[in-house]
Amino acid sequence: MQDFIANVVQNVCSQYIVIMIIVVMGVSGSGKTTVGRALASALAIPFYDADDFHPQANIEKMKQGISLQDVDRESWLDTLTNNLAKWETAAGAVLACSALKETYRTVLQSGIENDVAWVYLYGRSKLIKERMAGRKGHYFKPDLVDSQFADLEPPQYGWHFNISSSADHIVKSILDKLRHTD
Repeated sequence: MQDFIANVVQNVCSQYIVIMIIVVMGVSGSGKTTVGRALASALAIPFYDADDFHPQANIEKMKQGISLQDVDRESWLDTLTNNLAKWETAAGAVLACSALKETYRTVLQSGIENDVAWVYLYGRSKLIKERMAGRKGHYFKPDLVDSQFADLEPPQYGWHFNISSSADHIVKSILDKLRHTD
């Protein structure tokens, strides 16, 4: 896999001199962080997890099993939007972010000049809940997954990947799509 990734990165870098922002999105437990980290590593650009930018009040709510509302997400989205603008002027970035609603994605896109490459990870609720049950050390309670599915507005654009595929397969597919993007 490393040779494949190295070849794709070489092809992408030699064909395009573009600072890219890639947002890997989906409900909690869909594999955003795993895919995002591997993708950023393959592209040699920074990786960020949107969970790391939540204000403490949001984290406390989620620890208590309380779903976030739009108003709770406003300052978080503003912070992410400002950071995306900074990252775009630097080396680009891969951001793992739920980005559940179209309004959230519009806000995230608003601060940058180029288009965001959206990667939507989707899967069955049962699989995601199984993954969440095995996840340790995260403040997001598995009981909140249903609320994320209720809020989810799947994008009608970007690249969509079913999480029944392995993370390696998804990353290879994204890299291949990047290589063939004109």
